[in-house]
Amino acid sequence: MTYCLGIVTRSGLVMGADSRTNAGVDYISTYRKLFDLSVPGQRVILICTSGNLSITQAVIHALHQDLKIGENENVHSLLTMYEIACYIGKKIREIQETERPWLERDRIDYTCTLLLGGQIQGEQTELYMIYSQGNCIQAARETPFLQIGETKYGKPIMDRILTYETSVEDAAKCALLSIDSTMKSNISVGPPINLVMYRADSLVVKHQLTLQPGDRYLEDIRKQWEHSIRTAFEQTPDVLWY
Repeated sequence: MTYCLGIVTRSGLVMGADSRTNAGVDYISTYRKLFDLSVPGQRVILICTSGNLSITQAVIHALHQDLKIGENENVHSLLTMYEIACYIGKKIREIQETERPWLERDRIDYTCTLLLGGQIQGEQTELYMIYSQGNCIQAARETPFLQIGETKYGKPIMDRILTYETSVEDAAKCALLSIDSTMKSNISVGPPINLVMYRADSLVVKHQLTLQPGDRYLEDIRKQWEHSIRTAFEQTPDVLWY
């Protein structure tokens, strides 16, 4: 399993992902799930992946290959983030159609979901979720975040904290706590954690963070968050038994 998230606000974009891949209780490994295909000064393109690892790796490889050989349609040539989302969706469908017969024969789940976030010069910062079928949805001002993978444990804090007006710095802090909350409740999600914060209209990614297992900063914020939750709980009025 995995957990990836994207948050888009008026002031920028945050994307984060864990790195754990679980193929059974006795086979746990780590693979990067957050990728940066940006062109500084022109466009910021960030992608998170969840689902069948062979499919998602093939999709990322196909995106890089189209850039390498100079295909007319690629993540650097398309004019809008929506067009890029549709292009990635088409790649997902193509790869799944190629691999489907063997994966279905062995009853292997070949579905995947991707997050695409970024900004093209002259356009707004945008965030999309691309489904296994190739279609996509866009984050809205009313719901400025999207999640893929093991989403349920990290959602409550974002429901309570985030709005479109939240600063990108607070969004980054919220994203990290959301990932940590998920790791606390589900062992299939784990470090290294990759986190990116992008400031709107800068067209360059200046803030990237990788937190390894046992990272002191991660341990400190976990302890502080747990202490704050416990304090808030203790200060909550007792139940009134009418």
